[in-house]
Amino acid sequence: MSPKRKKRPVDDPLWKSVLEQTFPHFLTFFFPEAEKIFDFRKKFVYLDKELQTMFPPRRHNKGVRYVDKLVQVSLKGGGEKYVLVHVEAQSGKSKEGLETRMFEYYVKIQMKHKLPVTAIVILADQDKEYRPRFYKQEFLGTKLLYEFNSYKILDQEESDLKENPNPFAVVVLTAFLSLKHESSGDEELLGLKHELYEQMMKRSMKKSEREGIYDFLAYYVEFEKPEMIRKFEEQIKAKQGRSTTVGTREYLIDKAKQEGLKIGHRQGVEKGIEEGIEKGIEKGIEKGASGKSYEVVRNMLLSDRFTVAEICSFTNVTEDFVYKVQVDLNRN
Repeated sequence: MSPKRKKRPVDDPLWKSVLEQTFPHFLTFFFPEAEKIFDFRKKFVYLDKELQTMFPPRRHNKGVRYVDKLVQVSLKGGGEKYVLVHVEAQSGKSKEGLETRMFEYYVKIQMKHKLPVTAIVILADQDKEYRPRFYKQEFLGTKLLYEFNSYKILDQEESDLKENPNPFAVVVLTAFLSLKHESSGDEELLGLKHELYEQMMKRSMKKSEREGIYDFLAYYVEFEKPEMIRKFEEQIKAKQGRSTTVGTREYLIDKAKQEGLKIGHRQGVEKGIEEGIEKGIEKGIEKGASGKSYEVVRNMLLSDRFTVAEICSFTNVTEDFVYKVQVDLNRN
């Protein structure tokens, strides 16, 4: 049996990305009456930056262990016009008191917006006994109780998730199977990813939603051998004849085209990224033109989907280079 594979950090941009790309399905997954409650014709407003302002990361990024999404959603009917949906996802038992922090979130959000708040905690950890559900304070006859929705992925039934037609069920199934097969080798993990891909293809969804779920199931649990992800992507393309999903590298090319980013000559970008998969991007993007690399790194940082390590791996630049681009972004 292989040793436990290293889990991604809990603040992995994959969680943030898939929550944003599939948010309507997320709502209907957790709230059966969502279609009657929320007005899906109106745009969702993502307030992640506002949340970060209210709760800035600690010095040296210590204490940043969670995925936080704060979303403003329009309601149907009368009464309040909006509800703020606060979502947390964490892969390990909190050492700082999740219940206390959830209450602090609620107080600050309520003080600023004075709107109804529903909070959901997605627990993707292995501790069966860890089930935070409420914050309670009591002193000399004064009592305070704050309860929030707590969803334990480990409690779910695999068969139920497979039968659920909601696309977000595939996201939960991915996290569930990663817990159940934490010690699996690359070949078994490859088979699981194919199974998840088939589950995704059975469900009806928009192209952008399918792309988000594909990236999540493909990259949420890493292979021990980096070349296995390339093998998986090639096998998926072979299944389709031509790929109907967009992998991470293809996503960067497509995003550059759609947004009209002038990253050198477009052919050079595509050639550079393709060669970079095997040769560390020695031509096209990096070849004698730091400006091109700068724009690619900037594009990846703005997408908020990649870690510094992933950006360095995909573009063959140093961490110092990435941090320099980040500093420039913060100044602008």
